[in-house]
Amino acid sequence: MTKLRLLVAAGVLLALGVAGSAAIAAPPGTYTCSGGTEVSPTIIPAGTYDGLNVTGICAFAPAGAVTINGDVRVEPGAILNDHAGSPVTTTHITGNVQVGKGAVLGLGTYAPGPTHDVATVDGNIVAHAPASLYVTRTTVHGNVVSNGGGDPVRNFPLKDDTIDGNVVITGWSGLWLGVIRDIVGGNVIVSNTAGTQTGEPPFEGVPDSTEVATNQIGGNLICHGNTPPAQIGDAVLEGGSKNDVGGNKLGECADL
Repeated sequence: MTKLRLLVAAGVLLALGVAGSAAIAAPPGTYTCSGGTEVSPTIIPAGTYDGLNVTGICAFAPAGAVTINGDVRVEPGAILNDHAGSPVTTTHITGNVQVGKGAVLGLGTYAPGPTHDVATVDGNIVAHAPASLYVTRTTVHGNVVSNGGGDPVRNFPLKDDTIDGNVVITGWSGLWLGVIRDIVGGNVIVSNTAGTQTGEPPFEGVPDSTEVATNQIGGNLICHGNTPPAQIGDAVLEGGSKNDVGGNKLGECADL
């Protein structure tokens, strides 16, 4: 247990330390997207940009291609590509993605499929107290780190992704959180999260969140202090199974 606590603490420190860089001002030449509503978000046209700063409620142009040569910043309370959008927008970000307090990031697409190339991030995705991340069918060459935050009416799906580094999710609360069918080169740490959603029949009434299933993980899988505890849950209805882990399975994920 001491080893587990040290590893979880290290993950939290990583989340806090990297997320602190979100206070740095956006560089000159960065495209800023502002305004918009949830019903009618401001559209970011297809094209190439030297960085992207999102201060309003924005979405990528449908069925286009967007290249960001630099970093993406989703400022506190802002929304980028809610629920990852549909139809598919192909996105390539050469830098890092930073997500502020109460903000929403969507990358990839909710549409199911075997490929992980709808969106590509060459750096890291780092979120400090976000409302949610919707990251699906995306390749991240760095780490995915999220510390705190949440929204009682939102899910947090990290599904069908390839992440070369580590995944650290700590302290998020909302409806449902899942790490499913991901290929992760490093460690996966899921700690102190809480979800209120219940499962689909025949799992109705059964706590459904913290689904950690069908992942290929090169490092360790560590789950601690989650409500409900990490599980496969009703993901089994879609073929969900235990995780293939190269390192150790610790805490709630010891049998997953």
